[in-house]
Amino acid sequence: MTNNLKTKSGFVAIVGRPNVGKSTLLNTIIGEKVAITSNKPQTTRHRISGIYTKDNSQIVFIDTPGMHKAKDLLNKRIDKLAVSVLKEVDAILFIVDKPFGLAESHIVSYFENIKVPVFLVINKIDEINYNKVKIDEMILSYISKYNFAGVYPISAINDENINHLLNDLLNSLNEGPFYYPKESISDQSETTTMSEFIREKILIHTEEEVPHAVAVAIENLEYNEEYKTLDVSAIIYVERNSQKKILIGKNGDKLKTIGTEARIDINNKFNTKTHLTLWVKVKKDWRNQISDLNRFGYGNE
Repeated sequence: MTNNLKTKSGFVAIVGRPNVGKSTLLNTIIGEKVAITSNKPQTTRHRISGIYTKDNSQIVFIDTPGMHKAKDLLNKRIDKLAVSVLKEVDAILFIVDKPFGLAESHIVSYFENIKVPVFLVINKIDEINYNKVKIDEMILSYISKYNFAGVYPISAINDENINHLLNDLLNSLNEGPFYYPKESISDQSETTTMSEFIREKILIHTEEEVPHAVAVAIENLEYNEEYKTLDVSAIIYVERNSQKKILIGKNGDKLKTIGTEARIDINNKFNTKTHLTLWVKVKKDWRNQISDLNRFGYGNE
């Protein structure tokens, strides 16, 4: 018997300034960790897709790096990546967590030349204790700035009011094919996922300039038949010797902690036992070197 049920699908960009909870929202929607999170700005550096499939509908959410005025070449490429996504999607979620300001005005200016609906998502309402007056004030600061398709106060970390947003997104989809199998939740490669897990732990355990000066490259990945383990070797690149010392820590303790926590995430994600080896190398000023940016997967000119 032929299945005549029509499918609906679409691509939805998640955009906003750094550290507003875009990746947390994506993980909550998907129900599994597909994007790393931390309290550091610019945690997300890559375009990450999370795939949400329900009944006859599929949304491919694209988590973008935080939009900001960049200084080094790495962050200029990151910002360019975030802006380019706007031209490729069927809808946009604009995530904010404070009243309208200069950073938000910078982002809204990119919406003027696009013709897809933009949904305003007020995140972190739990942090203001669900204060209706403050939430309303925040909404009022935005609604005169752009003709938003809808406004949704949510708490991504507590999974509050997200179903309402999802239902409206699903209803707005046009008829179209599923772009991924129903069981898929992300398009990230194994090596990218592993390198991001390692970088997340570095973000958590280091401060100041170190997190932003780090790149992680998976150098070797193979299954060890003798020990039934996945052997993973990765190099962590920093820009200065002082950063290398901080990252390794006294007697190697900090690097050991980073490796242990990253290994747990890799084991859980891929349902395997992992032997993870980490090395730290200095690559001076890599964030401004085109060859290094290309090697680490941060796009081409």
